[in-house]
Amino acid sequence: MTVGSLRITEIFYSLQGESNTVGIPTVFIRLTGCPLRCVYCDTAYAFTGGNKVAIADIIQQVGDYGTRYVTVTGGEPLAQNACLGLMVQLADLGYTVSLETSGALDVSQVDPRIVKVMDLKTPSSGELSKNLYQNIQYLNPQDQVKFVIGNNEDYEWSKAAIIGHQLQGRCELLFSPVMGQQNPTELAEKILGDRLPVRFQIQLHKLLWDNAQGK
Repeated sequence: MTVGSLRITEIFYSLQGESNTVGIPTVFIRLTGCPLRCVYCDTAYAFTGGNKVAIADIIQQVGDYGTRYVTVTGGEPLAQNACLGLMVQLADLGYTVSLETSGALDVSQVDPRIVKVMDLKTPSSGELSKNLYQNIQYLNPQDQVKFVIGNNEDYEWSKAAIIGHQLQGRCELLFSPVMGQQNPTELAEKILGDRLPVRFQIQLHKLLWDNAQGK
């Protein structure tokens, strides 16, 4: 068993708000810290603070909720090396584990059982230069690449990225509108009009709980 601890902002139980398991009751482990500062970030409270929690205690807390779905998120989870060991242990225990990562840090060491939900940062994020495109080679069919769309420039950039990096068929592709910035109906119409091979998603947790912390 991996020993050690992680700096944790919160562990909570909610419905998955994104990805291809949207709506499923899930335990979220939100790690503290992130090297990026995306303009539209909605979890800036996880940049600093948090508490050191032993991995064994994290796993015990997860078990208390009685679900088989776990999402490791942040911040940027991979900024803490012990995150890799935590995910291995969770997978060994039979959990379905997903990792929400910015795509700016190396994913090559992530256990192949873990579902990687990886952003490719669009221009309006302000962090376009942080994309680590080498990560694409480590994506598996179960993984997902998310494009957060804030405007038409983001949309056109994302279309070009899908073609340029040959993402179609490699993994699932997600288009998500920036709430309050990109009209979701307009984005949906563009996707349909261009017949894009992507999954449109709206952040369910924001519709239900208005982005309340711990939901």
